[in-house]
Amino acid sequence: MSLTPEQIMAANKSNLETLVGLTTKAFAGVEQLIELNMAAAKSALSDTHESTTSALSAKDAQDLLALQAQLFQPLAEKAVTYNRHLYDIATGSSHEIGSVFEAQMAKGQKMYQEFFDNMAKNAPAGSEGAVAAFKTAVSAGTSALESVQKAVKQAADLADQNVKTMASSALNTAKTTAKKR
Repeated sequence: MSLTPEQIMAANKSNLETLVGLTTKAFAGVEQLIELNMAAAKSALSDTHESTTSALSAKDAQDLLALQAQLFQPLAEKAVTYNRHLYDIATGSSHEIGSVFEAQMAKGQKMYQEFFDNMAKNAPAGSEGAVAAFKTAVSAGTSALESVQKAVKQAADLADQNVKTMASSALNTAKTTAKKR
């Protein structure tokens, strides 16, 4: 089976569109990250101004200690929220790019399978054993790849759940610590 110039051009066009789509998704993730960091910087500046003003208006060490206790919980909550948003941006971008790669891989596997089926139909007489062995090897490789993809998805889901659990735990610890002060 030989490729026609139209097929080559179509494949190149498809690959270019995929590359542009991936680049657009990557830039969207970077934009979200910049927006998150700008919001965090603005919030930190405002919080620093407020806490400095409060510290300067404290009358004694007891007031400063009370102020410190009041500042700890909101700071911890903001850190957890920032990290949660950062994680959401990263996983969202990763899922989008991963889905594009999965689609491209499925498309490639389909094209490869069609090519192989066509080649098997046109194989010389007596090569049935070799064709069957090759089909078995391709099938085993495809199954192994699918197993790896499934394992990676399960690991990513487990990591996602662990991050959410740790964030919740950190926030609860911060609240408990702030109440004790």
